[in-house]
Amino acid sequence: MWQPHRAQHWEREHHTWRERGGYHGERIPEGHFHEHFGRGHWFRVHSVPIIVVNSYPRFQYGGYWFTMVDPWPEYWSATWYQTDDVSIDYVNDGYYLYNRRHPGVAIAVNVSF
Repeated sequence: MWQPHRAQHWEREHHTWRERGGYHGERIPEGHFHEHFGRGHWFRVHSVPIIVVNSYPRFQYGGYWFTMVDPWPEYWSATWYQTDDVSIDYVNDGYYLYNRRHPGVAIAVNVSF
């Protein structure tokens, strides 16, 4: 499920929401966001419900579904979703998944209910 979404050259394949024309998905209400999301709320993807929709991995956390829009970097472990702590944050222009082992890497995710 995850392997087809691994980047070959992440720097070329990654795009911010600004580069994608802006974020147009659902928005998490501010109060709920601060209670469940952001850098202080780490979790492991393998411990939450996961499905594939239109060939994109989607996982559920904090009452919302997150679809991975970006590929994950080729230098992340092949099992990052089992072994790495991640968080969801809203930065500048949209929602991103962050991996504690790889600070500064932002994977664009789309939010839905």
